[in-house]
Amino acid sequence: MLLQIPDVLTSEQTRQCRDALENAEWVDGRVTAGFQSARTKDNLQVPENHPVARQCGDMIVSALERAPLFLSAALPLRVFPPLFNRYGGGQAFGTHVDNAIRQVPGTPHRIRTDLSATLFLSEPDEYEGGELVVEDSYGAHAVKLPAGHMILYPATSLHHVRPVTSGARVGSFFWIQSMVADDGERTILFDLDSSIRILGRDMPLSPEVVRLTGIYHNLIRRWSKL
Repeated sequence: MLLQIPDVLTSEQTRQCRDALENAEWVDGRVTAGFQSARTKDNLQVPENHPVARQCGDMIVSALERAPLFLSAALPLRVFPPLFNRYGGGQAFGTHVDNAIRQVPGTPHRIRTDLSATLFLSEPDEYEGGELVVEDSYGAHAVKLPAGHMILYPATSLHHVRPVTSGARVGSFFWIQSMVADDGERTILFDLDSSIRILGRDMPLSPEVVRLTGIYHNLIRRWSKL
């Protein structure tokens, strides 16, 4: 499932992150790349342990906790601390797949990367190129969203970032371990939850809404891996 999550950050929150990132340290983005990805990765990143990365990352995670669409689609168990990157001057990231397991910096904990997320912090008219292209069974999908919006997609997907030919593309990227590991099962649960919300709004007293809600939670019990 490839899903846009609009307005994760407000315009004010986005501005705060951009201002903070302007004064942050930037290093070669290959510091967090796996062996294969490092061959095709050309961008800059804020170090994982940098105070600005922690400050803006905490803001993003708090915003996600208040985002119903994200919670319904991802069914998050753990969120990897958000990272921040910048593409400019022809920089790009070739086709790759994300590592299956990530070590959470400074902790003994690891997460399974079920979902990948990119949160755009630059407006589309601030740069040329830089689309995130995600491949699935229906083809390749190019994504370039307004600042504060996020794209969520299976971490198993092949994807790449096209060269930024002018301006700069600034964004945040991170991974989510879901309570439900299988993308097909998560998609069924998301569709069911969306239908329950609509029926609950249109027919709030219907006993079928209660019945469907019970089916939804029983499926989570069957499919969740905690």
